[in-house]
Amino acid sequence: MKREPAVAGYFYSNNAEDLKLDLSQLISHSKEKLKVKGLVAPHAGYMYSGWVAGKTYGAILPPEVAIIIGPNHTGLGKRIAIFNGDSFITPLGEVHIDKELVENLIHSVSILSPDIMAHLHEHSIEVQIPFLQYLNPDIKIVPICLGWLSLEEIIILGKGIAESIKKRPDKYIIIIASSDFSHYVHHNIAKEKDMKAIKEILNLSEEKFLKLVEEENLSICGYIPIAVVINACKNLGAVNAKLIDYMTSGDVIKDYSSVVGYGGVIIW
Repeated sequence: MKREPAVAGYFYSNNAEDLKLDLSQLISHSKEKLKVKGLVAPHAGYMYSGWVAGKTYGAILPPEVAIIIGPNHTGLGKRIAIFNGDSFITPLGEVHIDKELVENLIHSVSILSPDIMAHLHEHSIEVQIPFLQYLNPDIKIVPICLGWLSLEEIIILGKGIAESIKKRPDKYIIIIASSDFSHYVHHNIAKEKDMKAIKEILNLSEEKFLKLVEEENLSICGYIPIAVVINACKNLGAVNAKLIDYMTSGDVIKDYSSVVGYGGVIIW
């Protein structure tokens, strides 16, 4: 099954040449690129969050394989859904699924369900793919779409992903948490709350991060994917994390009354 784009022409251009031009402007390349284990990148329309995503992707060495973990906004499909089709299509072309890695994950992580439906209309994973294609046209992906998970399930999934990556030492594989931060609050409130959450991400503490989200009722849509990525990266030996960029939609449209926050973090 080839998954057709759901939000091309809406979140980003559906014209290949225009999209390449947009990505060339959005991706800000660091002088020294890091070989990372994971990252957090936003998934709004490129006019809003593309600058943060582009700066984050510009800070890393282009991977060979990306496990992209996004929240399930649509409510469709399985709660812990790994895409077991053939490819994702974007205006830049076809991106193949790493079938070997998918099969290994399905067989080794019991809570994962092979499922197409959860991915059909979900934008959180799709919007990451053109950035990866631009960096590496031969990129392979493993899309995982998540509903709510308990801490126990987060730990199981994080460890399982890490163990599957360890079985492929010949490949440079990264894990991406697709998430925006605060939703529809004043810019100042968003920034204050998001920086508290980002502090726990930088401390690589998924438990404290989850506790903060719950206690302060933070509207971080991809907080479960973020927690999974923190856990998986630690299982892979990560000890460092860095905030690459942060901004809100208010910084773009200059309306600060009700914004969405966007943060980019790398972990290695």
